[in-house]
Amino acid sequence: MVRNGKDLRVLPEDAILTPSARDFLRDYEGNGKFSSVVAPRPVMSEAKPQPPQKVSSRSSKAELEAFFNSPYMQDLKEQICEIGRRLWQRAYVDGNGGNMAVRVGEDIALCTPTLVSKGSLKPEDMCLVDFEGNQLCGVKKRTSEILMHLQIMKRQPKAVATCHCHPPYATGFAVAGVVPPTCMIPEYEVFASVALAPYRTPGTPEMGKLVADLVDQHNTILMANHGVVTWSHNNIEEAYWRVEIIEAYCRTLMVASQLGKPPNTFTPQQLQDLLKIKQSLGYVDPRYGLKECELCDNSDWRPGVMCQVPARQEAATGFDPEAEAAVQAITDQIMKQLEQS
Repeated sequence: MVRNGKDLRVLPEDAILTPSARDFLRDYEGNGKFSSVVAPRPVMSEAKPQPPQKVSSRSSKAELEAFFNSPYMQDLKEQICEIGRRLWQRAYVDGNGGNMAVRVGEDIALCTPTLVSKGSLKPEDMCLVDFEGNQLCGVKKRTSEILMHLQIMKRQPKAVATCHCHPPYATGFAVAGVVPPTCMIPEYEVFASVALAPYRTPGTPEMGKLVADLVDQHNTILMANHGVVTWSHNNIEEAYWRVEIIEAYCRTLMVASQLGKPPNTFTPQQLQDLLKIKQSLGYVDPRYGLKECELCDNSDWRPGVMCQVPARQEAATGFDPEAEAAVQAITDQIMKQLEQS
């Protein structure tokens, strides 16, 4: 309606306002584009469109096009656009960075396009690819980092959706090569299981393999000197939630590290209770079955500010003036006795 110059105060009676549409109208009204208040209309029902008949990369072009344009796929496309808007609004992506994918068949996935800001995604921008990265449907070219998403899905059969972005605090940990410590905040323990993948050029098979090697036991991967990628066995929104959780957690850790005291941590029993909840939700974690003494290994984490002033040479070599004087006095006594004998 905006593109066609129509008046947004006169919405069709059968119009359905998605959450992103309502946000747009609030922003539109807040910017003084029109003065009347648009009454909220019923949102889309909880009943989601069901997938049509199963298709795969071996289906005909006509079958793939019909599937790609079905109500089921339209709903997924709108979900991805909504998540893209949230990523952009929270500054988890910059420029045209970040990408997402959703498994929609045995060996096919819906994904975001390349060179498009996640804050301005439209359903018609989406792409359909097979698990080798070949584009099957869509006008725009698929994301250049799709191979990583596909390798995650091939390695982890439970992975339904993946989300990659560059949230500043979590990416800071990735640049430093530090996995955030554990045993501090319940939401992080339950919803995230974090590992660090070494750096490789984004978009290459090598990068995808290093990430995929970790997804059997981790659902949130820090990509060294790059960003974060998460996966969910439920939907794209849950994959996005993990981005919010690790970013908030890393930001909290940075604040806690400046307060001048070691942070408080959970007891082993408290962590065991959280892991039981986590396991009941079907989330992966390498700590299931570990002994209590093995649960909180944060040896790589050093909270607080380290002094940058080099220590005095005397302290570095263990020099002690009083001890030195005592040693000298004893030495003098011994030498005197030797001379007398």
